[in-house]
Amino acid sequence: MKDILVIGGGFAGVWSAAGAVRAARAAGHGGEELRVTLVSGGDDLVIRPRLYEDDPETMRVPLDRVLGPIGVRRHTATVTGIDTEARTVRAVGREGVELTISYDKLVLAAGSRLVRPVFPGAEDVFDIDTLSAAAALDHHLRRLPRREPTGGRYTAVVVGAGFTGLEIATVMGERLRAIAEAGGAAEDVRVVLVDRADVLGPELGPGPRAQIDSAVDELKIERRLGLTVASASPEQVVLSDGEIIPTATVIWTAGMAASPLTAQIPGEHDRLGRLNVDAHMRVIGVPDVYAAGDTAVGPAEEGHRTIQSCQHAQPMGKCAGHNVAAELLGTAPLAFVSDPYSNALDLGTAGAVLTTGWERTVVATGAEAKTMKQNINTMWIYPAVDDPEQILAQAGRLLNS
Repeated sequence: MKDILVIGGGFAGVWSAAGAVRAARAAGHGGEELRVTLVSGGDDLVIRPRLYEDDPETMRVPLDRVLGPIGVRRHTATVTGIDTEARTVRAVGREGVELTISYDKLVLAAGSRLVRPVFPGAEDVFDIDTLSAAAALDHHLRRLPRREPTGGRYTAVVVGAGFTGLEIATVMGERLRAIAEAGGAAEDVRVVLVDRADVLGPELGPGPRAQIDSAVDELKIERRLGLTVASASPEQVVLSDGEIIPTATVIWTAGMAASPLTAQIPGEHDRLGRLNVDAHMRVIGVPDVYAAGDTAVGPAEEGHRTIQSCQHAQPMGKCAGHNVAAELLGTAPLAFVSDPYSNALDLGTAGAVLTTGWERTVVATGAEAKTMKQNINTMWIYPAVDDPEQILAQAGRLLNS
């Protein structure tokens, strides 16, 4: 019996596990030669792209409904160490029990995390990086009517005007007005977007910028560009130019890095801490270790490199899962193939903007783009559940399209 161990219960991890099972069954092995185990710190696949929405605690799928029907073993535990020489992983279970798990092939798919700020008062800043963090923000917003009616009670300051910052900023006014209007305070709602860059969505390029600027203007979101936060408290935020903005809600979205577990894998890392992988998702220079999703950077189409996104995480996971099984069973590996790059940015009640290509050419806006974004978020990124045939069929679709 050979052991495949997957670390991470996100999109890349789940599809790595499912991809390995599918590859084994396609090769005529029903589980008698390969054992697939997944270890993650929680019991759910969190639908992370939706955590800016209302009721984020509902944005999850029980892992056992995806992994259980296809025979993947699961440990709910936090990984604390990886020994690539001994081919073992150390972890601590929910009850504090220490585990040592051996593997023949490892897939590291532990995801990414927000780089938290370090300025004074950073502990008072919210984020939507995890389910628990998004739930904490949601509960905070719902309790705002109980606070003293200060000037900044219904002001939200969003730091970071990248993809995540734009999505949460453009929906935040609507969320706050729905909460404030019961007390007749809807007119007090104010959203301020802060970024070091001198444009909105700097990493999104000039393609969708006109649509982004138009949406921000339509929603009356205030800009503070070329600035960052100097300090924060539960009542206000101080910007780097000295401006004081009374606010009860500061949301940090600036900066992502790969899981710290990548540092325990030898090999080359990029500036985000991601492991360099080849076209088969093997970590370059490290035998028996693969990586997928936000922990890995590999070749995408047209000479580009993969990015930290659900769009790449799912096919990377499926590819890694297939190839760890193929290497153990002596069957043919698959090279990673991605869909042509595209981007769907939600802009709240102002609609959405859909771009294609690495130059991010705008192909749809308004209602058309909004429908596409909603289909992605509410249907296409969700895994099949309970039905093993559907789950494995989905694992075999290496392209998102």
